[in-house]
Amino acid sequence: MEVPSQIRINSSCRLSISDSSLSGHRYLFSGYNFSVSRRKWKNPFVQIRCSSAMEQGLKPRPKLNQVKFDVKETVLEETQIKKSSVGICNQIETFVLYKRYREALELFEILELDGGCCDVGSSTYDALVSACIGLRSIRGVKRVCNLMNKNGFELDLYMRNRVLLMHLRCGMMIDAHKLFDEMPEKNSVSWNTMISGLVDSGEFMKACKLFLMMWEEFSEGGSRLFAMMIRASAGLGLIFAGRQFHSCALKMGVDQDIFVSCALIDMYSKCGNLEDAQFVFDELPKKTTVGWNTIIAGYALHGYTEEALSLYYEMSESNVTMDHFTFSILVRICTRLASLEHAKQAHAGLVRHGFGSDIVANTALVDFYSKWGRIEDARHVFDKMPCKNLISWNALIAGYGNHGRGEEAIELFEKMLEEGLMPNHVTFLAVLSACSYSGLSERGWEFFDSMSKDHKIKPRAMHYACMIELLGREGLLDEAYALLSKAPFKPTANMWAALLTACRIHEDLELGKLAAEKLYGMEPEKLSNYIVLLNIYNSSGKLREAAGVVQTLKRKGLRMLPACSWIEVKKQSHVFYSGDKTHSEIEKIYQKVKELMAEISKHGYIGKEKTLLPDVDEHEERILLYHSEKLAIAYGMLSTLDGTSLQIVQSHRVCSDCHSAIKLMALITGREIVLRDGSRFHHFKDGNCSCGDYW
Repeated sequence: MEVPSQIRINSSCRLSISDSSLSGHRYLFSGYNFSVSRRKWKNPFVQIRCSSAMEQGLKPRPKLNQVKFDVKETVLEETQIKKSSVGICNQIETFVLYKRYREALELFEILELDGGCCDVGSSTYDALVSACIGLRSIRGVKRVCNLMNKNGFELDLYMRNRVLLMHLRCGMMIDAHKLFDEMPEKNSVSWNTMISGLVDSGEFMKACKLFLMMWEEFSEGGSRLFAMMIRASAGLGLIFAGRQFHSCALKMGVDQDIFVSCALIDMYSKCGNLEDAQFVFDELPKKTTVGWNTIIAGYALHGYTEEALSLYYEMSESNVTMDHFTFSILVRICTRLASLEHAKQAHAGLVRHGFGSDIVANTALVDFYSKWGRIEDARHVFDKMPCKNLISWNALIAGYGNHGRGEEAIELFEKMLEEGLMPNHVTFLAVLSACSYSGLSERGWEFFDSMSKDHKIKPRAMHYACMIELLGREGLLDEAYALLSKAPFKPTANMWAALLTACRIHEDLELGKLAAEKLYGMEPEKLSNYIVLLNIYNSSGKLREAAGVVQTLKRKGLRMLPACSWIEVKKQSHVFYSGDKTHSEIEKIYQKVKELMAEISKHGYIGKEKTLLPDVDEHEERILLYHSEKLAIAYGMLSTLDGTSLQIVQSHRVCSDCHSAIKLMALITGREIVLRDGSRFHHFKDGNCSCGDYW
């Protein structure tokens, strides 16, 4: 992405927009109309339509047709109403003080009914603003503004800023823009509030433009404002703009502020400059929890998991307090490392530090255990969560689906609906994947149809890919191709890949060739597409065509890498390549493989004369007996107690020979073997695999 060079800071720390620089980057700030109107409105809410009590279905109070009335009684009644209103206002402010926002808004209904005759003060409106912000209640915002309008409440600058903040926090961006433009006067709080709201809502370019407008008027800014603008630079991925704000923060003397420093670490990390991120972190006068979390997350973001884990241990030794974000990041690092032992430590630390009920950290644990074969542990964490959000449900549903337990995934999905949660497109992806992996065709079609009909969610390409795979599993290749062709958008690479996999399994040469050619055009440098077609040709006896694919690979300079597998034993990862002879215990491992192969031969195993992994090279067939996953399993059995389940990770998709062999290994040893390959999870138990022999 090109950098907006129109943002410049001179030696006196003044931001200016250069006309010459704008010529090359005019598109960056085009299309945004931020008028700073000086029109004065007596009431800023007259232009905002708010629902009245009548529109909410409330009947007006009946008018009494009294001919005679007592003046004393009327005055007394009005006095009682005023006293009652004052009491209600005081009670509302008390509720808000103790963060009982829902009760405050419920009590507010009484004031709405008497909106024309009660005197609501500024402190009560201020409390109601806090309640709306606390609940993110759009309806509450409209009700509060409606009462202000009815009572002709005159807003001072403080209350105008508070009302602006209320609209921004509740996501009412159009109304917020209108309020800001029509403010008769603005101070730095007004500008900061609006800019912060834009950054929080992801409107980074608008925030940059508004900042430049503010800078022309005030030419000053506090640490929070610079932190916000650095966040905007990170959101845009513009390191040049981030450096400019860094420079200005230095000249303004706010660079040591923890908010600015952490924003800088985050910005440099997200823009791919970990050296500068580390430099800012090292220069921190006091390394706080947020600072440590930010630099650790930066390394983890770019795949430097070992470095991130090392920083975590440094943090733990520095006696800095860890929070739930620390443990959430650690769990995600463990997910990348496939380290069950480290994840267990993170889980224990989470509970020990009092975050056992934290929704973010526990959801990360559910996701980790699901992705690394411990679905029962994932369910245990999920069931103990006192509060669950949609992400928590999605993680466990996807976990059940990936492990071939489609019925349980569907049961969990239906339970989620019963509890009143609204599914999103990620939820349906998890459910459809579960149906696909478990061969639940009818239920899959039910959910696919209900997306748009019952939940108003338009199916995306990934949902179509699931349905193509579901049809492919049943051998309905013509129907799968028809669904792909009739999709309301151009078929994606994932959709063609799902069809190509089905063609490989069912050895449909012609349709497989078509799918492969489509993939070549979309992903010409992706090796696995060529290898799948190579396997189709080889299995169909089309040796000349297979040789042509090999020549294409050589011409493009694409090299087929050997497969590797790894297993973690006692916190140590052991990596094996096919035919590997580098491990210190390789002789024992090879001997164990021979024993296992001899034993499974008694149970009907017959080695295939020629078999290829779906996405590795033909050299693998010459070392079929010592494929990497067989070596990893043999080492796991040598290094663990009988009956212990084994967790294996495979870099490519498992070959058909190893798949058949591992099913029988699980049977004769009584062990559960969980293999995560490049395609999906395989749970081998009692001679069966959770994938149903389709991968």
